[in-house]
Amino acid sequence: MFLYQLLTFFFVASKKEEEEDSKYDLSLYKRGDLLEVPRTLFTHFGIYLGDNRVAHLIPDILPVISKNKSAIAKMVTNNRLVLGVIAKAASVRVDSVVDFAYGSEILINHMDNVCSQPPLDSDEVARRAEKLLGSVNYSLLWYNCEHYVMYCRYGMAISYQTYQFCTAVRKIFCSRMCSYLTALCGVGIMLYLGCATPLTVLPTVLISFTIWMAA
Repeated sequence: MFLYQLLTFFFVASKKEEEEDSKYDLSLYKRGDLLEVPRTLFTHFGIYLGDNRVAHLIPDILPVISKNKSAIAKMVTNNRLVLGVIAKAASVRVDSVVDFAYGSEILINHMDNVCSQPPLDSDEVARRAEKLLGSVNYSLLWYNCEHYVMYCRYGMAISYQTYQFCTAVRKIFCSRMCSYLTALCGVGIMLYLGCATPLTVLPTVLISFTIWMAA
């Protein structure tokens, strides 16, 4: 029981609450706006529903370990978020602008300048966001908060963050340098084992060749 209370406190504990007259001017946001804030390692996205409410998809471990609805309803801290990513546990929830932004500056409809598809009607955007509230299957690369808002506002579930990440990984692993290093490691393993058999030579050649052709 004590361990459960300790875990709950750890995951629910949050930064000092913002003053009621926060730095966020709610008059700037309209129903259906796409809000964007930088967080620790990534950019977080949400859809403004009006009346100081933001719908957003966010990983959260707490619902997995607790049934305490009042604790779950509190702002999702970085601890809860990171462990939610690992557990692939997430939900589309509604928070205040302050809780959504987590102290960061907010960009409004910045994706309109990036996406080739024009945004849907504002009410339709908000309706889509509200319709998807609840638990979802989460994937850091294939279904995250950006996929959610892009579907709501533009009708297509894509993530530019995911694309940029995959492009960067491809540049690292599908390069000539990586091909050289793979071949070198294979030769090193063969020298260490003191033998060159088809079981060691063939993988070294095939993997190095594949990376070389993909570069």
